[in-house]
Amino acid sequence: MAVLAYALVTAREGGTPPPESGRAQASAPLLDTVGHFFLGACLVLVAAHLAGRLATRLGQPSVIGEICAGLALGPTLLGRIDPDLMRWLFPEKAVPMLNGLAQLGLVIFMFGVGQELGSMRLRGTARQALLVSQASLLVPFAAGALLAVPLTDRYLGTAGEPVAFVLFLGCAISITAFPVLARILGDLGLTRTRPGRLSLFAAAVGDGGSWLLLAVTLAIAQGSGPSRLLVDVVAALAITAVFVGPLRRLLARWPDPGEADGGGPASTPVLSVLLVAGITGTAVLTASVGVHQLIGALLVGLAWPVRRRWAAAAAAPLTSTARTVLLPFFFLGFGLSVDLGSLRMDGTTALVLAGLLLTAVLAKLVGPGLCARLTGLPWRESLTLGVLLNTRGLTELVVLQIGHEARLIDDQMLGLLTVVALVTTAVTAPLLRLTGAHTLRGTAEEPGRAPLAGAPDAPAPAARH
Repeated sequence: MAVLAYALVTAREGGTPPPESGRAQASAPLLDTVGHFFLGACLVLVAAHLAGRLATRLGQPSVIGEICAGLALGPTLLGRIDPDLMRWLFPEKAVPMLNGLAQLGLVIFMFGVGQELGSMRLRGTARQALLVSQASLLVPFAAGALLAVPLTDRYLGTAGEPVAFVLFLGCAISITAFPVLARILGDLGLTRTRPGRLSLFAAAVGDGGSWLLLAVTLAIAQGSGPSRLLVDVVAALAITAVFVGPLRRLLARWPDPGEADGGGPASTPVLSVLLVAGITGTAVLTASVGVHQLIGALLVGLAWPVRRRWAAAAAAPLTSTARTVLLPFFFLGFGLSVDLGSLRMDGTTALVLAGLLLTAVLAKLVGPGLCARLTGLPWRESLTLGVLLNTRGLTELVVLQIGHEARLIDDQMLGLLTVVALVTTAVTAPLLRLTGAHTLRGTAEEPGRAPLAGAPDAPAPAARH
């Protein structure tokens, strides 16, 4: 449909749309800003869907294809083939409308991530799980921060905060994409294995710590003094304590609203509306105390009672819509902001990219993998655990966009870290097959071993990204 619309417009205009300077007047009778918005939306959704299906056929998570589709529609590919066409399809006046959909999709996505994190429970092996999760966070964070020190002068963003740059790179290296990880585990039948459940718990705890570190990093970048930073931290901790404490317990005991009206489904749309209002309102609340708005959405997900029927019925359509309809617009916005083709791949840049990839991979393999081995896990299962925690995916891109918008990193580092996120996610499934991870199925049910609980036992739609 997008191609048909483009053909009709160019035919009416007598050929290819003119350069940007004269295009607005020429195309105005046919496509105004709203028309370009709908044309861009159609193209984004179709491209993301087709690319996601292709990635699945190639044995990759669908998010890899969707990310690539967003990059292809930006200056990385389309902008190099026909920059005038790219600007015509996504003019500056229509981009904010598309970004609005992207931001709404992001906060609902982070709400879903909070639900997944909040569902994690432990039965036995608590000490091992906690040690592995700390190693999954601290070792990659330290490695990334150390690597950032010699890179500061070359890749520091315009915010000019070296400390924030170092902390941010540590956060970017330490992140694990919990939803992508859950999808891979389900696809390969590893969810019920010891490495699978340990990796889910480690990703949950590690990502929680990474987001907190990112909040501190952003506060430093904004130039907050010690007193202001302390006030923001106390306020953020207080809000977090309310959401994961009394509010979560209150919602867990809340009676089913459907019982009051005879159990009919009429209450579900109302609850969905109230839930979206709560997510967006909490995002505003956390932003007002100097913490990124996505943290607010994450807190709502942590507090939401995932095991209650009425709560699941209200949340499921929202998270499904965010994954399939709204998140492709985030990939477009990210693709428009990064140009991988502009990477100056000279000797130094190639060396930096190799260093980032090596640090990202080895820190996850050595940190949690070695910790798992030292706490009693066999070598093959420990290696599988490290490979699983190397998955970054969409969560990494969200972190990168936040850092780039805060001017902590420059365009070159944004491109390099984007490559790291794509490569580390894409190699997860092949590496698992090479390590023979499929032979580990069923190890969680060995006699005398207490498994980790709370993770999904089959591929769940909420784990798509």
